[in-house]
Amino acid sequence: MTKVKEELKKAWEFFKKDSWASFLVTLVLAFILIKFMFFPLMSLATGTVLPVVIVESCSMYHSDGLEQVMENDIYKDYGLKFKHAGNWSFQNGLNKGDIVFVLGKEVDDLAVGDVIIFNGSSKHPIIHRIIEIDSDRKITTKGDHNTAFLSEEDGIDEELLMGKAVFRIPFIGWLKLIFFEWGRHPGERGLCS
Repeated sequence: MTKVKEELKKAWEFFKKDSWASFLVTLVLAFILIKFMFFPLMSLATGTVLPVVIVESCSMYHSDGLEQVMENDIYKDYGLKFKHAGNWSFQNGLNKGDIVFVLGKEVDDLAVGDVIIFNGSSKHPIIHRIIEIDSDRKITTKGDHNTAFLSEEDGIDEELLMGKAVFRIPFIGWLKLIFFEWGRHPGERGLCS
């Protein structure tokens, strides 16, 4: 037992050192704890494989507010008007770099106006607003800032649904995005406008 205490004390002293080695080991351990303990526990608690997402595009950005967003003819085609949006979540949209917390949901638990995360044909999940749930439980979404539909936004099956956006922390996701912006198309880089 004393040998274990000695080893723990040595390890503690190593972590307290102000050295590159202790810094790197701490970084690796933090990564392992977050990746293999924190996120799996969050997934279990939230009911989704993706409990936290970073908004990576401007598709949900609002420059003028939800009322102006809803002037798009697509909303009218679905019979939606601003007066219907009183209880919609994220009325001010989402900004690139926002961190969004997600809860796993079934289609029956969702409503028009909810913001969902789903797997589309791109390599990253899509976070857009529901504008229709049809009688076959297929979902149609639209990015608030987009003027047209993406091909994968119509007839979304429940298997592609990852969850519902419930809360956001503005712009903190830029701490990660900043490292990947250089690899994006020039028109997709930077803040939304």
